[in-house]
Amino acid sequence: MDSMAAWEVARPGPIAGRPLRAVRRAVPAPADDELLVRVRACAVCRTDLHVAEGDLPPHRSPVIPGHEVVGEVTALGAAVTGWAAGERVGIAWLRHTDGMCAYCRRGQENLCPASRYTGWDADGGYAEYAVVPAEYAYRLPAGYDDAHLAPLLCAGIIGYRALRRAELPPGGRLGIYGFGASAHLTAQVALAQGATVYVMTRSAEARELGLRLGAAWAGGADERPPEPLDAAILFAPVGDLVPPALSALDRGGTLAVAGIHLSDIPVLNYQRHLFQERQLRSVAANTRDDGREFLALAAAHPLAVTVTPYPLDRADEALADLAADRVEGAAVLIP
Repeated sequence: MDSMAAWEVARPGPIAGRPLRAVRRAVPAPADDELLVRVRACAVCRTDLHVAEGDLPPHRSPVIPGHEVVGEVTALGAAVTGWAAGERVGIAWLRHTDGMCAYCRRGQENLCPASRYTGWDADGGYAEYAVVPAEYAYRLPAGYDDAHLAPLLCAGIIGYRALRRAELPPGGRLGIYGFGASAHLTAQVALAQGATVYVMTRSAEARELGLRLGAAWAGGADERPPEPLDAAILFAPVGDLVPPALSALDRGGTLAVAGIHLSDIPVLNYQRHLFQERQLRSVAANTRDDGREFLALAAAHPLAVTVTPYPLDRADEALADLAADRVEGAAVLIP
């Protein structure tokens, strides 16, 4: 195949203005250290929406979004070892770090100043083919089909890191604000670890999903849970939810903000929101070790992954539905 179908963002703007456009592109050739991957499924992430709308400033223009890719290796660069044509492979958000900076050396490659990302710095998976550096590709667990694996590669991994950043104690009480693709996976991980989970979200359908998955209670986005929380994770990119989430924490509790973009946070009151050693933490991407640990966990403890499939030629519709909270679980593009 000489060319492929793809979607690109050339001029970021409001999703109503359809910043995604369908194009034909040449099939990329893998560099010496890369794999060429035929895309079988690509989940749609809220970060893709931030790229399309310009909340994240363009790093490459035009760019093909998409960083939750499950595919098949079809060609290998000359320097690649350890992979073979026909193997199933995962492509995720992080695709390059320098390996030499202070952050990389101390195990925090997610903070590397030279880091680059799939679907932002390089073309991603809203296409029939994509390339990935072999050192940043993931081996995938059995027991999941392609569509149900795709959301694990960002929604799952970033939720796992956010849960770690929230420092939920064993058997603790976890609040989850926003309940989309990442949250519905993180909730299951927390429940498997013995937590009590409370869901706060504006979507009635998402509240119902949370209860089906085992949440003890589900309410509106700014409702107060029925008991103080030991930890909380904010998945909704809504800064207005930070004060009520902090107020819901028990003494010593931690709120982790999982998104790469957040609207402005209102003024905080020290006594009401932060005193008694409450903490507010951000989450910046993930390390490859986070990804490997989470995928091993998903292999050992099968997760119920809720997906809404879309054909690749409806990628713009899928992104619009995500923006309007019309997607249950994760939207997944199927070429």
